[in-house]
Amino acid sequence: MARIFSGIQPTGIAHLGNYLGAIRNWVALQNGNEGIYCLVDLHALTVWVDPEALRAQTRTNAALLIACGIDPARSILFNQSAVHAHARLAWIFNCVARFGWLNRMTQFKDKAGKDREAVSTGLFVYPNLMAADILAYHATEVPVGDDQSQHLELANDIAQKFNHDYGVEFFPTITPRIMKASARIMSLRDGQKKMSKSDPSDQSRINLTDSADVIAQKIRRAKTDPEPLPGSEEGLAQRPEAQNLVGIYAALADQTVAEVLRRHEGKGFGPFKESLTELVESVIRPIAEATQRIEQDAGEIDRILRNGADRAAAIADPIVTEAEKIVGFLQP
Repeated sequence: MARIFSGIQPTGIAHLGNYLGAIRNWVALQNGNEGIYCLVDLHALTVWVDPEALRAQTRTNAALLIACGIDPARSILFNQSAVHAHARLAWIFNCVARFGWLNRMTQFKDKAGKDREAVSTGLFVYPNLMAADILAYHATEVPVGDDQSQHLELANDIAQKFNHDYGVEFFPTITPRIMKASARIMSLRDGQKKMSKSDPSDQSRINLTDSADVIAQKIRRAKTDPEPLPGSEEGLAQRPEAQNLVGIYAALADQTVAEVLRRHEGKGFGPFKESLTELVESVIRPIAEATQRIEQDAGEIDRILRNGADRAAAIADPIVTEAEKIVGFLQP
C-alpha cells in the first residue's frame, strides 16, 4: 500500500480546475492507498492574506474536500500548520538545498515576474517546504500535474543530498503520479492561462460553491471563437478556448476529446455551452450543497482537522525527530 501525500492551498475557494486536476484523483486514490491530504496554510503565507479570511477559507476548503469524497475516516485530512514537523524539516532542507537549484524553478520566475526583489523569501524557498511536506511522512508517491514535476525533482535532489551528506539512506525517492493532460483546466477568460484561485476575475473560474445561475452565466460568457466545433482534435489546434471547453466536457463526462467532438461536430458554441452547463451543474450542485451542509458545523470541521493533525503528527514527528538526530541536534 503506497503512502500518498498531496495538498491544496486554502486561500480562495477550490474550483473546477482543482477538482478535475487533483481532488477527484485524491478521492480515487483512497482505494488501496494510505492518503495524507493537507490544507497547506504555511504555503499560503508566501503572499499576504487576511488572517480571518485564511481561517474561514481553511474551513470552507476542508468542507469542500469532504463534500468531494475525501473520507476523514479512511484518509488523513488536516491543516499543515497544525503539524510542526513540516516547519522543522523545512528549515533543515533550507540548509541542504542550494541557491542555484531554487533559482532555476520556473514557477518562482513566473510568479515573481519582473519584480523579483520585492517578493517574499517564502515564495523563493517554497519548494523546500513542499519537499518537507512529502518527506516528513516518507511518502513515496505524489499525485501532481506536469507543472509540479520540477518541484518533485528538486525534492528528490534534496533527499539525495541529505542522504549523501550525512552518510545515510534515510529519505526515500518520491515517484510522481502525473495526472492526465486532459484534466489541465484553463481560465474561462484566457485559454492559455491555468484556471486559478488567484485570478482577479471571478469570471475566469467555476468555483465548487457556485450556484446553477452563476455557473450558467460564467459558461455563457466564457471566451470562444466564431468557428463551429470541428470533427477531430487537429481542428482544435490554435484554438485554446475551444480546446479548453471541450477538454472540460471530456473530463467531466469521462470521454475522450475525440468522442466529444464526434458528438458535437459542426455545432456552434451556443448549443455546446448549453450542454456543457448542464454537465457542469450536475457535478457541482451536489458538491456545493454538501459543502453548505458541512460548513454549518464549524466545530465538527475543526474536530476533523485536529484529529487529522494528530494522526499526521504520529507519522511525521518520529521521522523528523530522527532527521534532527542525524544532523546533530540534541534531543530533549
